[in-house]
Amino acid sequence: MDYSFLQTVFALTPIHLSPILRSPRVITGIAAGAVTVIGIAAYIMTRRKPTAEELERERRELLARSGRITDGTIMDTMITEARTAAVSVPEMSPQADTTALTPQIIVYNYRIAGVTYECAQDVTALAEYVHGIRTDLPVQVRYLPQNPANSIIVAESWSGLRLNTSRPYQG
Repeated sequence: MDYSFLQTVFALTPIHLSPILRSPRVITGIAAGAVTVIGIAAYIMTRRKPTAEELERERRELLARSGRITDGTIMDTMITEARTAAVSVPEMSPQADTTALTPQIIVYNYRIAGVTYECAQDVTALAEYVHGIRTDLPVQVRYLPQNPANSIIVAESWSGLRLNTSRPYQG
């Protein structure tokens, strides 16, 4: 192998450096370290950061998958009315408009180890799961034992709500 190029590069190292720093291994290590630091910095600066919606969905998935369950009560809901088109239901006339009530935020409370927690969950992204909730029945709350204030009452894969049906417990 021809080492003349490397000899030229190492011959250009300043003489005022100590002999240890003029070693080809040390110079190669410093260069490799600098390239590594530049690469990590470029990755950190250019990586895609998760949005707030993605972080909230991941939190709900974690709680639905591994959270403990306790009983709670819905305290209040913020509801918006969503007008839908004519629905063909046998009891209703086909030209009638139906109004579906869909909550945006559900405020609920629950007790763990003698401490009462009052929380609110934004359910605008979960409208299909909360369109007919009943506030007169208890709910189930999923929470993290390490942080009991981190809780949910509905997620994409789990729901602790009682839905507004004529027969709430079908079996």
